Amino acid sequence: MTAIELDKAKAEAFGGQMLGIMNSGMLALMTSIGHRTGLFDMLSQMAPSTSQQIANAANLNERYVREWLGSMVTGRIIEFDSTNGTYRLPPEHAASLTRKAGPGNLANMLQFISLMGNVEDDIVDCFRSGGGVPYSRYPKFQQLMGEMSADIFDATLVDVTLPLAPGLVERLQAGIEVADVGCGQGHAINLMAKAFPNSRFIGYDFSEQGIAVAKAEATAWGLKNADFRVKDVATLEGPPNFELITAFDVIHDQAHPRRVLKGIADSLKQNGVFLCVDIAASSSLGENMGHPLAPLLYSVSILHCMTVSLALNGEGLGAMWGRQKAKELLHEAGFRQIDVKSVEGDIFNAYYIARK
Repeated sequence: MTAIELDKAKAEAFGGQMLGIMNSGMLALMTSIGHRTGLFDMLSQMAPSTSQQIANAANLNERYVREWLGSMVTGRIIEFDSTNGTYRLPPEHAASLTRKAGPGNLANMLQFISLMGNVEDDIVDCFRSGGGVPYSRYPKFQQLMGEMSADIFDATLVDVTLPLAPGLVERLQAGIEVADVGCGQGHAINLMAKAFPNSRFIGYDFSEQGIAVAKAEATAWGLKNADFRVKDVATLEGPPNFELITAFDVIHDQAHPRRVLKGIADSLKQNGVFLCVDIAASSSLGENMGHPLAPLLYSVSILHCMTVSLALNGEGLGAMWGRQKAKELLHEAGFRQIDVKSVEGDIFNAYYIARK
């Protein structure tokens, strides 16, 4: 065998890259803990403080807080004054780490790291035997998605997303029938129902837990024009009752996305709008090389999106099905006019405005 001569500089650089990945992986878990314990929120309101002062303010154990701060300081997330022994969260960092940041709170999203890690053994088995990991193995997924999507909906749904479809807001103000497919905890439906009292809204989801949360919120808000039903959206088949159907980051998870899209088309009136928000990416791997979130999204696809579909003997589209595949499936379902739009600041999603 001919010996392979290594490029030492390239090998050393890659070794450094791997060390960075290890550090970042652990920092992701620590950042999730900082979010869940409220430490980032507390630190953003405090002057430079000692570990004991921070622990007291957050009502947490000082020893754990001190070690956590060690991770945050060496990870260049929190600043440390070694002379005074005090810690400070810079406001520039707080803008990506606190609940006040709304959809800009990246610490919130890092909760998914530990959730996905819980199914690693199952995923390894799937690599060897095929099949998939069922949705039931993700007990906190509904809750975390609800928390993350609520921030986005609150900030953009009514004022930014719905106006992407020309004339849609005016139709909602006048009064139309609306359905949300895969509504989760129903926050989008409730926001729209509150903003447009002349329209009637219904949310469908197969999760009884999610539907229960959605109904509770609608009741708390006193909404009379919002309804929710436990339903497998693959069973949608018409008749055409709706003038607007929405689907927020759910089509790529479906076991039978073609069936779901056909059911949506059949349930939509001729002049209706299908607003489909899904991952912004290309169907071609080569075109995703410059995507700032590509490694994250391909990984999440393996650890959740693709595998929950395959667990039901589904198509396994995955999160990175991309705009080309999305347009292909939308055309196949019966949509003839498809506009793809983007929202400034949202690098996650593409916004498909589809009509029959």
